[in-house]
Amino acid sequence: MARPTSWKALGQTSTADLKRLADEQLTRFVREELYPFSRHYRRVFDEAGVDPRKFNGVADLARLPFTTKQDLLRAQTTPENRYDFVLRPSPELIKQHWPFARKLALVLGGAGAREALRYRYTPNFLTFTTGRSSEPVGFAYTPHDLDVLSEAIARMFDVVQVTATDERIVNLFPFAPHLAFWAVTLGGFKTGRLVVPSGGGKVMGTDGSLRLFERLNPTAIVGTPGFTYHLLRRGNELGTSFQNVRTVVLGAEKTPPGLKDKMLECLRAGGAGKVRIVGTYGFTEARMAWAECPTDDNSSSGYHVYPDLGVFEVVDPKTGAVLPDGETGELVYSTISGHGTCVMRYRTGDMCVGGIQWGVCPHCGRTLPRIASELRRVSETHALNLTKIKGTLVDLSAMGQTLAEMREVEEWQVVLSKRNDDPFEVDQLEVRVAPRKDADRERIAEQISTRLHTATEVAPNKVTLLELDELLKLLGMETAMKEQRYVDRRPK
Repeated sequence: MARPTSWKALGQTSTADLKRLADEQLTRFVREELYPFSRHYRRVFDEAGVDPRKFNGVADLARLPFTTKQDLLRAQTTPENRYDFVLRPSPELIKQHWPFARKLALVLGGAGAREALRYRYTPNFLTFTTGRSSEPVGFAYTPHDLDVLSEAIARMFDVVQVTATDERIVNLFPFAPHLAFWAVTLGGFKTGRLVVPSGGGKVMGTDGSLRLFERLNPTAIVGTPGFTYHLLRRGNELGTSFQNVRTVVLGAEKTPPGLKDKMLECLRAGGAGKVRIVGTYGFTEARMAWAECPTDDNSSSGYHVYPDLGVFEVVDPKTGAVLPDGETGELVYSTISGHGTCVMRYRTGDMCVGGIQWGVCPHCGRTLPRIASELRRVSETHALNLTKIKGTLVDLSAMGQTLAEMREVEEWQVVLSKRNDDPFEVDQLEVRVAPRKDADRERIAEQISTRLHTATEVAPNKVTLLELDELLKLLGMETAMKEQRYVDRRPK
């Protein structure tokens, strides 16, 4: 099939043609980019006995092993391996692997063709994983990759309907070499929409960000769920107007429905009318992000992905077997449009409940596939020895969602420790909360224990009630890149 010539055309392409497009893009990428120029994946293909010349699309990905965070960490531990995941062409590799027509165009194109090659393959920018559970991993971008990221976020702006010519967007993501901040910034450059960064709580602080609101009168807010809610709540205390806000776009963490309701309550108290609150999904290894369609009731609708820029599989997390469309499993990602640092079959660690859905979206009419909105981190399920008899699996993400949705709870934190700080003792689960001003402080600890036991089958050993200011400091709301929601104080 001919490749769709525009984003609009892509959104009206049939499922069969979109899958065919992904197969074509992936095949070309493997044969002419990944295998020739990636030292890591050349080894992977050779060790798996997969001939790239016989690689013919998404179904053949199952013949390859997965890439993990540990592979990326190992690659950056020594100087000789640091560029294993970066595409690095050379005259010899181009001569060996590129088709005749592409080599001829390079020769006949002269200095312009050589400059285009430099533009596509020479890294000029880096972002890093946040390093919450391990050392940060750097990801290199070439100018071509920055174009791809800009296009992906321009598409995201279109999906969330931040497209009016008068849009004024406040970017609350922290100033940092992380994907979220730069993605929103580049999306503004690409679309010509006004994007003003506040740097989040760590740079301008909450009150400084709200002073920016007073000057800008934003139509859209983009940020993490925790800090955005904190800012809206503080804005109500200071009498900040939110009357022009039409859209709130949330990323970096998932947003429970109850937290959206709390945000809407704050926005309406600040004079806002109808507001769309949508979630996004992205990760550094993909070097892009995807968004949900807005819905009338602000329910989650699934994240639209782009089959011309990257490929998702859903696999059984235990066996690694690829699952059919619509089945729950772990998301695995392969880039098909990038240069710089590229990953193939990268295990995201995200369990997608409902898998990938194809067909016409009931909300926007696009035919692009959607990742189901309910995502769970595999790493957020912890084995806790709450008794001396056996361990108990506890889903911390479900615990967090329950706390975030409770109207009585303003802020929360979960702390894991050992009884008496003895490494041989049983685990202790403490929940710290700042109750809302109108909450019944006599009953809230019991309510929290009951709700958490219902949601996770585990009740905390202790519920500690704190004042809001004290808990905000423990969370690092204005000092950390991300709020410290889960603190594990157990000896490693």
